[in-house]
Amino acid sequence: MRTGSGLVRRALGDHLRGALYRPPTRAGGFSLVESLLVVGLLLVTAAIATPSVLRGLDDARGASAARHLAGLARLTRAQAALRSAAVGLRFERDGDRYGYAVYVDGNGNGLSTRDVQRGVDRAITPVERIGDRFAGVVIGVAPGVSGLADNEVMEPGADPVQLGTSDTLTFSPFGTATSGTIFLRSRHGRQYAVRVLGATGRTQIWEFRHEAGAWTPR
Repeated sequence: MRTGSGLVRRALGDHLRGALYRPPTRAGGFSLVESLLVVGLLLVTAAIATPSVLRGLDDARGASAARHLAGLARLTRAQAALRSAAVGLRFERDGDRYGYAVYVDGNGNGLSTRDVQRGVDRAITPVERIGDRFAGVVIGVAPGVSGLADNEVMEPGADPVQLGTSDTLTFSPFGTATSGTIFLRSRHGRQYAVRVLGATGRTQIWEFRHEAGAWTPR
Protein backbone atom coordinates (compact mmCIF):
# COMPACT_ATOMS: atom_id res chain seq x y z
CA MET A 1 0.00 0.00 0.00
CA ARG A 2 2.85 2.39 0.88
CA THR A 3 4.59 1.50 -2.38
CA GLY A 4 1.45 2.20 -4.36
CA SER A 5 1.05 5.62 -2.72
CA GLY A 6 4.64 6.48 -3.63
CA LEU A 7 4.02 5.58 -7.24
CA VAL A 8 0.88 7.71 -7.32
CA ARG A 9 2.69 10.72 -5.80
CA ARG A 10 5.58 10.34 -8.23
CA ALA A 11 3.24 10.16 -11.22
CA LEU A 12 1.29 13.18 -9.96
CA GLY A 13 4.53 15.15 -9.48
CA ASP A 14 5.68 14.31 -12.99
CA HIS A 15 2.32 15.44 -14.36
CA LEU A 16 2.45 18.78 -12.51
CA ARG A 17 6.01 19.50 -13.60
CA GLY A 18 5.02 18.82 -17.16
CA ALA A 19 2.05 21.17 -16.85
CA LEU A 20 4.16 24.03 -15.39
CA TYR A 21 7.05 23.77 -17.83
CA ARG A 22 6.62 23.92 -21.56
CA PRO A 23 9.73 23.92 -23.74
CA PRO A 24 9.91 26.96 -26.03
CA THR A 25 8.67 26.42 -29.53
CA ARG A 26 9.25 28.45 -32.69
CA ALA A 27 5.60 29.53 -32.69
CA GLY A 28 6.19 31.51 -29.45
CA GLY A 29 9.00 33.79 -30.79
CA PHE A 30 9.95 35.97 -33.75
CA SER A 31 12.02 35.09 -36.75
CA LEU A 32 14.99 37.26 -37.76
CA VAL A 33 13.02 38.72 -40.68
CA GLU A 34 10.11 39.66 -38.42
CA SER A 35 12.47 41.32 -35.92
CA LEU A 36 14.15 43.33 -38.70
CA LEU A 37 10.76 44.48 -39.97
CA VAL A 38 9.76 45.70 -36.51
CA VAL A 39 13.05 47.58 -36.04
CA GLY A 40 12.71 49.13 -39.51
CA LEU A 41 9.18 50.29 -38.76
CA LEU A 42 10.32 51.90 -35.52
CA LEU A 43 13.16 53.72 -37.30
CA VAL A 44 10.83 55.06 -40.01
CA THR A 45 8.33 56.26 -37.40
CA ALA A 46 11.10 58.01 -35.47
CA ALA A 47 12.41 59.67 -38.64
CA ILE A 48 8.94 61.01 -39.47
CA ALA A 49 8.31 62.29 -35.94
CA THR A 50 11.72 63.91 -35.29
CA PRO A 51 11.32 67.06 -37.49
CA SER A 52 7.93 67.78 -35.92
CA VAL A 53 9.36 67.41 -32.41
CA LEU A 54 12.31 69.67 -33.25
CA ARG A 55 10.00 72.34 -34.68
CA GLY A 56 7.91 72.19 -31.54
CA LEU A 57 10.99 72.65 -29.35
CA ASP A 58 12.17 75.52 -31.54
CA ASP A 59 8.80 77.28 -31.24
CA ALA A 60 8.74 76.76 -27.48
CA ARG A 61 12.24 78.24 -27.03
CA GLY A 62 11.42 81.28 -29.15
CA ALA A 63 8.18 81.97 -27.32
CA SER A 64 9.85 81.46 -23.93
CA ALA A 65 12.64 83.88 -24.88
CA ALA A 66 10.08 86.54 -25.83
CA ARG A 67 8.25 86.04 -22.53
CA HIS A 68 11.56 86.31 -20.67
CA LEU A 69 12.42 89.67 -22.26
CA ALA A 70 8.89 90.96 -21.70
CA GLY A 71 9.14 89.93 -18.04
CA LEU A 72 12.49 91.70 -17.76
CA ALA A 73 10.92 94.87 -19.19
CA ARG A 74 8.14 94.68 -16.58
CA LEU A 75 10.75 94.19 -13.85
CA THR A 76 12.57 97.29 -15.12
CA ARG A 77 9.33 99.31 -14.95
CA ALA A 78 8.70 98.14 -11.38
CA GLN A 79 12.25 99.05 -10.35
CA ALA A 80 11.81 102.59 -11.70
CA ALA A 81 8.72 103.09 -9.54
CA LEU A 82 10.37 101.48 -6.51
CA ARG A 83 13.57 103.55 -6.73
CA SER A 84 11.90 106.80 -7.90
CA ALA A 85 14.55 107.00 -10.62
CA ALA A 86 14.97 106.25 -14.30
CA VAL A 87 15.75 102.57 -14.82
CA GLY A 88 16.52 101.05 -18.21
CA LEU A 89 17.04 97.73 -19.97
CA ARG A 90 20.17 98.46 -22.00
CA PHE A 91 21.25 96.42 -25.05
CA GLU A 92 24.83 96.39 -26.28
CA ARG A 93 26.09 94.61 -29.38
CA ASP A 94 28.85 92.06 -28.82
CA GLY A 95 29.97 90.76 -32.22
CA ASP A 96 26.91 89.17 -33.80
CA ARG A 97 25.07 88.93 -30.48
CA TYR A 98 23.56 91.31 -27.95
CA GLY A 99 24.18 91.47 -24.24
CA TYR A 100 21.69 93.25 -22.00
CA ALA A 101 21.26 94.25 -18.37
CA VAL A 102 19.12 96.56 -16.24
CA TYR A 103 20.73 99.87 -15.21
CA VAL A 104 19.62 102.57 -12.76
CA ASP A 105 20.27 106.30 -13.17
CA GLY A 106 22.87 107.31 -10.59
CA ASN A 107 22.92 111.10 -10.88
CA GLY A 108 19.40 112.16 -11.82
CA ASN A 109 20.13 113.17 -15.40
CA GLY A 110 18.77 109.99 -17.07
CA LEU A 111 20.59 106.98 -18.40
CA SER A 112 23.47 107.59 -20.78
CA THR A 113 26.24 105.53 -22.35
CA ARG A 114 28.84 107.87 -20.87
CA ASP A 115 27.51 107.44 -17.32
CA VAL A 116 27.31 103.67 -17.78
CA GLN A 117 30.94 103.57 -18.88
CA ARG A 118 31.96 105.76 -15.90
CA GLY A 119 30.04 103.53 -13.48
CA VAL A 120 27.65 106.34 -12.47
CA ASP A 121 24.67 104.53 -13.96
CA ARG A 122 25.21 101.05 -12.53
CA ALA A 123 23.87 97.64 -13.48
CA ILE A 124 21.45 96.01 -11.05
CA THR A 125 21.25 92.72 -12.96
CA PRO A 126 24.04 90.63 -14.53
CA VAL A 127 24.70 91.02 -18.25
CA GLU A 128 23.18 88.07 -20.13
CA ARG A 129 22.58 86.93 -23.70
CA ILE A 130 19.30 85.43 -24.81
CA GLY A 131 20.98 82.42 -26.44
CA ASP A 132 22.61 81.45 -23.15
CA ARG A 133 19.17 80.90 -21.66
CA PHE A 134 17.31 79.68 -24.75
CA ALA A 135 19.46 77.63 -27.14
CA GLY A 136 19.33 78.76 -30.75
CA VAL A 137 17.44 82.01 -30.06
CA VAL A 138 19.08 85.32 -31.04
CA ILE A 139 18.08 88.95 -31.06
CA GLY A 140 17.59 89.32 -34.79
CA VAL A 141 15.20 89.48 -37.74
CA ALA A 142 14.46 86.49 -39.99
CA PRO A 143 14.27 86.94 -43.79
CA GLY A 144 10.83 87.81 -45.16
CA VAL A 145 9.53 89.42 -41.97
CA SER A 146 7.57 92.66 -42.25
CA GLY A 147 7.54 95.43 -39.68
CA LEU A 148 4.94 95.64 -36.95
CA ALA A 149 3.57 98.94 -38.29
CA ASP A 150 1.24 98.85 -41.30
CA ASN A 151 3.09 98.70 -44.63
CA GLU A 152 6.44 98.81 -42.86
CA VAL A 153 9.11 96.84 -44.70
CA MET A 154 11.99 95.23 -42.80
CA GLU A 155 15.12 95.34 -44.91
CA PRO A 156 17.59 92.42 -44.77
CA GLY A 157 19.91 92.96 -41.82
CA ALA A 158 17.51 95.41 -40.17
CA ASP A 159 18.32 96.54 -36.64
CA PRO A 160 16.58 94.09 -34.26
CA VAL A 161 16.77 96.55 -31.32
CA GLN A 162 14.61 99.51 -32.27
CA LEU A 163 14.77 101.69 -29.16
CA GLY A 164 16.33 104.85 -30.53
CA THR A 165 20.01 105.67 -30.76
CA SER A 166 20.90 104.54 -27.22
CA ASP A 167 19.46 100.99 -27.56
CA THR A 168 18.03 101.43 -24.04
CA LEU A 169 14.46 100.76 -22.96
CA THR A 170 14.10 103.41 -20.25
CA PHE A 171 11.23 103.63 -17.75
CA SER A 172 10.44 106.69 -15.66
CA PRO A 173 9.17 106.52 -12.04
CA PHE A 174 5.73 107.44 -13.41
CA GLY A 175 5.47 104.31 -15.58
CA THR A 176 6.11 105.89 -18.98
CA ALA A 177 8.79 104.39 -21.19
CA THR A 178 10.83 104.58 -24.35
CA SER A 179 8.67 103.34 -27.21
CA GLY A 180 10.25 100.58 -29.23
CA THR A 181 10.55 96.94 -30.26
CA ILE A 182 13.04 94.12 -29.74
CA PHE A 183 12.96 91.35 -32.36
CA LEU A 184 13.90 87.74 -31.56
CA ARG A 185 14.53 84.90 -34.01
CA SER A 186 14.66 81.18 -33.26
CA ARG A 187 17.13 78.76 -34.86
CA HIS A 188 14.64 77.70 -37.53
CA GLY A 189 13.38 81.21 -38.31
CA ARG A 190 10.37 81.64 -36.03
CA GLN A 191 10.05 85.37 -35.41
CA TYR A 192 8.89 87.10 -32.22
CA ALA A 193 8.82 90.71 -31.08
CA VAL A 194 8.58 92.40 -27.69
CA ARG A 195 7.00 95.83 -28.05
CA VAL A 196 6.75 98.56 -25.42
CA LEU A 197 4.23 101.40 -25.66
CA GLY A 198 5.80 104.60 -24.39
CA ALA A 199 2.77 106.42 -22.96
CA THR A 200 1.73 103.54 -20.71
CA GLY A 201 4.86 101.40 -20.45
CA ARG A 202 2.74 98.41 -21.43
CA THR A 203 4.60 95.43 -22.88
CA GLN A 204 3.25 93.26 -25.71
CA ILE A 205 4.48 90.03 -27.34
CA TRP A 206 3.90 89.42 -31.05
CA GLU A 207 4.61 86.45 -33.31
CA PHE A 208 5.11 86.63 -37.07
CA ARG A 209 3.18 83.96 -39.00
CA HIS A 210 5.21 83.29 -42.12
CA GLU A 211 2.39 81.34 -43.76
CA ALA A 212 0.06 84.35 -43.44
CA GLY A 213 2.72 87.04 -43.75
CA ALA A 214 1.34 88.89 -40.74
CA TRP A 215 1.96 89.54 -37.03
CA THR A 216 -0.39 88.16 -34.38
CA PRO A 217 -0.43 88.96 -30.64
CA ARG A 218 0.44 86.21 -28.18
